[in-house]
Amino acid sequence: MIVAIDQNLCTGCRECAQVCPVCAIEGEQGKPQVIQTERCVMCGQCIQKCKSYVSLLDHGNDAYDRIRKERNLPDSVQEPLFAAYSVCSLDKVRTALKDGCTFTVVQCAPAVRVAIGEEFGEELGTLTPGKLAAALRKLGFDRVYDTNFPADVTIMEEGTELIDRVNKGGVLPMFTSCCPAWVKFLENNYPELKDHLSSAKSPQQIGGAIFKTYGAELDQRKASEIYSVSVMPCTCKAYECDRPEMKDSGYRDVDAAITTRELAWLIKEAQIDWNALREEEFDQPFGMYTGAGAIFGVTGGVMEAAIRTGYELVTGESIPQVDVTSVRGTEGFRTALIEVGDLKLKVGIVTGLKHVIPVLEAVRAGTLDLHFIEVMTCPQGCVSGGGQPKLLMDTFSEEAYRARREAIFDHDRELTYRKSHENPAVKKLYEEFLEAPNSHLAHHLLHTTYCND
Repeated sequence: MIVAIDQNLCTGCRECAQVCPVCAIEGEQGKPQVIQTERCVMCGQCIQKCKSYVSLLDHGNDAYDRIRKERNLPDSVQEPLFAAYSVCSLDKVRTALKDGCTFTVVQCAPAVRVAIGEEFGEELGTLTPGKLAAALRKLGFDRVYDTNFPADVTIMEEGTELIDRVNKGGVLPMFTSCCPAWVKFLENNYPELKDHLSSAKSPQQIGGAIFKTYGAELDQRKASEIYSVSVMPCTCKAYECDRPEMKDSGYRDVDAAITTRELAWLIKEAQIDWNALREEEFDQPFGMYTGAGAIFGVTGGVMEAAIRTGYELVTGESIPQVDVTSVRGTEGFRTALIEVGDLKLKVGIVTGLKHVIPVLEAVRAGTLDLHFIEVMTCPQGCVSGGGQPKLLMDTFSEEAYRARREAIFDHDRELTYRKSHENPAVKKLYEEFLEAPNSHLAHHLLHTTYCND
């Protein structure tokens, strides 16, 4: 399991059980809690909520060092270690970075750049893409890429798939497939509805497949030489990259996924002075992105990005208003009607997995009249992911989520390109390699058939 609870540290306050969206945490009040692995979707919300800990100050060096070693954490980690935690996989990344024969590439999700600065004393929601790129380059990665680029590609693939389903009588409503915890929940509990999932992989996996094929050609490398790392706000992304079907490049699409917190530990271990870093750019061509790719980090962002491009694909005209505010929000289930030429596109957005069951029951009963539904497991989308910086006070959480969300929308507004199909690097990818969205090659590399293991 990627997410665990230390029985020796847990005090049984059960706050983790209250935020678990799938009721996977069980135990009596005042006694250590246990995760029921068959129900757990590894979202990591228990990690964000947990308040039982061991610290150097309160428990001494011996107790702290023992637990740090048990979890395989860097010696540079000095922060409190909580009962709920995610398994650390930094060893694999360090090994790859030290291997002179390995060509290392890294990608960073949009929610990471509005949160990682908090680990170094910056204000909540500070946007730091330039420092992030600089730090990753100093760590020794050969290529520093941006998950916003494959997010744009995701929209091309997913948007084309949706239009085909609507026009050709495909399975509707179509669900987004970007969130691995949501996908796992559907597989575990409603396997008969799997055909409603978009077949497009998540941006993380689409990026991994592109880096080891088209990217390998550009760098004149063999796919076997490439070690692909992703930095994600999500604890479940490590599970996703290890899924058996995620190897359409001929190799594991993504070799290791680490969280925002783990990257901060790696930066501190390397003694990189975050505050002194000069901003740098992501490497091209996979560092070019649009505002549509950036807003994947907030709830409703995938839907809004899809509408921005889908409108133009259907009508051949630019969308009158780029900001699709009707799909924005925070938590719960909301719907919107979007006029796309003659098509009245009916969409839904589920934020927080606890709200999805009534939606799925309605789909199962055939009573939900929608075309497209975005589902995100975490309470406000990826900005509130289980792998983001730990926030000790609940009041800090709401302020952090608000600040991170606003930073992403501000970033979207300031970018030259705000629609995925306008990305020049995405256009070139299809012209030189994939041919067209949903082409035979695109389906082979960028789409999947889920096989719950």
